[in-house]
Amino acid sequence: MTNTHTLETAEVDIVYDVRGPLPPADGRPPLFMIGQPMEANGFATLASYFPDRTVVTYDPRGLGRSRRKDGRDDNDPTVQATDVHAVIEALGAGPVEMFASSGGAVTALALVAAFPHDVTTLVAHEPPLISLLPDAEAAVRARDGVRDVYQAKGSNAGMAAFIAMTSWQGEFTADYFAQPAPDPGQFGMPSEDDGSRDDPLLSDRSWAVSSYRPDLAALAAAPTRVLIAVGEETGDVLTGRTAGATAELLGQRTVVFPSHHGGFLGGEFGYAGQPEAFAAKLREVLDNA
Repeated sequence: MTNTHTLETAEVDIVYDVRGPLPPADGRPPLFMIGQPMEANGFATLASYFPDRTVVTYDPRGLGRSRRKDGRDDNDPTVQATDVHAVIEALGAGPVEMFASSGGAVTALALVAAFPHDVTTLVAHEPPLISLLPDAEAAVRARDGVRDVYQAKGSNAGMAAFIAMTSWQGEFTADYFAQPAPDPGQFGMPSEDDGSRDDPLLSDRSWAVSSYRPDLAALAAAPTRVLIAVGEETGDVLTGRTAGATAELLGQRTVVFPSHHGGFLGGEFGYAGQPEAFAAKLREVLDNA
């Protein structure tokens, strides 16, 4: 059974879902799954493989059902960390275990730094922390280029540029920047401009996420067990490199999970991974905490 709740604050109404009882029947902490800019529905398949656990998901501030009241449209991991902290407090079940993906992994690192007693174990899957890369300046330029294409030509062209950037192998060299902007038709998308310019992934609204630098001292001082995860198929593309750089910063090796950046997804988003195998690996990692 899934129960949906709304946590009303002065700045945002945060909507979150709880699958299972509170407090959890098995005595384990709730398992909180977060993403960015992914909403709660992105974790439906993964959560289904944990029927014995109480699983919590939420819509980040300004996305899906979580309505902003602060008059802003930017996405800041330190702000989102306070939202996640508020939800954890509202659960009233003590600290949680957390699986966090992509931009959600960045929020989770900010959460542990600011609220070190909120999370017992964090599995941070492919945080896109481009500021940690040896070619950070070029990576920022590549990110800016996606925004420029999106602003000029809309979401289909912007998504094509994003796919080209995130599938580029290795450092962003002169060869990358010499390429023409890809045709959306290469990826099965129409070329028409849909008129949107507010996508959190393609605009500059989430640059604070990819530009975030983890607070190493705070993470080291926290009692949280922090693990950086990477997909076995991700290879040397952007999020594989950022995962490796984050793990190195923390003095550890990445934990390899099945599939790719969206390896926990079912087929509902057209980017299916291996969710059953992914869930088994996540369970193994959490059980060995």
